[in-house]
Amino acid sequence: MNWKPLTDISQLDQILEESKNQRVMILKHSTRCSISSMALNRLERSWEDDNKVAPYYLDLIKYRPISNAIAEKFGVEHESPQVIVIENGEVAYTASHMGINYSSVVA
Repeated sequence: MNWKPLTDISQLDQILEESKNQRVMILKHSTRCSISSMALNRLERSWEDDNKVAPYYLDLIKYRPISNAIAEKFGVEHESPQVIVIENGEVAYTASHMGINYSSVVA
């Protein structure tokens, strides 16, 4: 799995543009949370690189202001762990904790 690190708020505009050509997934991950680690592991085990979804990884501990900007920009309340899928500039799917489901991410 080739994660794209989400490290700058300006990337959110890039993600919106990218979502016009393919689905984009943002994973908000807490490196201090065992449930977040389980969700990350489940997602990575299921991931198929040819699924046409661009995966972005946000380390919530290092980049909390970006998480806040995501909540504001996309109108999705912050949770951790959390997956947000953007398609054609809109939120197509969101889930948190053990509700994160690979098949829904790529649907």
